[in-house]
Amino acid sequence: MFINRRLRQLNLKIVYYGPAMSGKTTNLILIHKRANPDVRGELVSLKTNEDRTIFFDYMQMELGKIGGLTPNFHLYTVPGQVYYAATRKLVLRGADGVVFVVDSQAGRLKDNLESWDNMKRHLHELGLENIPVVVQFNKQDLPGAAPVPMLRQFIDVGDYPLFAASAIQGVGVFDTLKAVITSVLTQVSNQVVSKRPA
Repeated sequence: MFINRRLRQLNLKIVYYGPAMSGKTTNLILIHKRANPDVRGELVSLKTNEDRTIFFDYMQMELGKIGGLTPNFHLYTVPGQVYYAATRKLVLRGADGVVFVVDSQAGRLKDNLESWDNMKRHLHELGLENIPVVVQFNKQDLPGAAPVPMLRQFIDVGDYPLFAASAIQGVGVFDTLKAVITSVLTQVSNQVVSKRPA
């Protein structure tokens, strides 16, 4: 969370995390495509050799004000490839919320679990264990996709909010986004009010 008092903005960072090719980028591309151009920035891609991290600013003005500030959300994805662990941790730094995107294909169970454990470890190392996390079970439209109850038990997502999705079809994408935004705003609202100048 970063407060820009001059512009009266509350800058909040949400990171989409998950294994390579799970649909993180697809989520953000769809959100960007369907968002009102007046309330979102450009879609920026930082390409690596075999994967890409993308980010854009998404200003949701309809959310109203918090302590007199306008929420300005910055959405990021992390590269999913295993050898970009340092980059993933760097992108997570300063996050206010996380969306963990699961690849529901049965053959990706191990990759999902490794990425989940990696995320949890990074959040602990960064002191971010208590930020909101929302889980999206993506690719539920594919033949042979593992059912959500099985995935939930295998990855042990606990009590985190979760959504079945097909990012390529736009199913569950905005439900996921709304859930993480709501959770983040709920958590930071008290902090913002307490930081208001006397």
